[in-house]
Amino acid sequence: MRILIISDIHANLFAFEAVLAAAAGTWDRIWCLGDVIGYGPHPNECVELLRQHNHISLSGNHDWAVLGKIDINIFNPEAQKAIEWTHQQTTAETLDYLDQLPSKLTFEPFTLAHASPRQPVWEYILDPYTAEINFDHFDTPYCLVGHTHVPVLFAYRDQFDVAALSPVYDETVQLSNTRLIINPGSVGQPRDTDPRAAYAILNLESLTWTHHRVVYPVEKTQEAMRKHDLPARLITRLAQGW
Repeated sequence: MRILIISDIHANLFAFEAVLAAAAGTWDRIWCLGDVIGYGPHPNECVELLRQHNHISLSGNHDWAVLGKIDINIFNPEAQKAIEWTHQQTTAETLDYLDQLPSKLTFEPFTLAHASPRQPVWEYILDPYTAEINFDHFDTPYCLVGHTHVPVLFAYRDQFDVAALSPVYDETVQLSNTRLIINPGSVGQPRDTDPRAAYAILNLESLTWTHHRVVYPVEKTQEAMRKHDLPARLITRLAQGW
């Protein structure tokens, strides 16, 4: 089975549609690592589009915030405003769907968590030190995470040697006996100075992984965000990938 790995759509419908179009014919099921909503202008539409496909999804910190499961005061002011707007826009059907999502799952040989296996909803794995700690918090060979919006592979060599490997896009990687924490990056709000939507393809039979990027019409998402008076900083960052 071939899996489309996505994370952090963040209500960016145009980015999500671009990923689905670019990946068409290369996958059988979607694994979404959470934060389907938040920040962007199309929360209900993104949830509806995800639900049209064979998929599983995790719940992320923005999903929890809109559900009232986490205090929005721990977010920065722009994120708080976006969360409050999103809560006003989301339908009961969308909220019911999000409320049933777990924040962590295991599908051997993979553990799936939105943020980290140690703290599935909030912790950011941004560096080898944090990754090293988290290898003690899952038992499978591989763990897939999102949350940071930065595509990366953390390879465990020994207790004091974890390497952060940048992806080579469109190059298929054979997953070996090395334990890995892998982040596919963000569909809807990349933060690695590359504004293109990020996703990956995982082949469960051959145990191969391929990172991908795809251009989407950023200006259309920005236009929709301006229409709803969402924070200017959130609008600007989409075109710059930060």
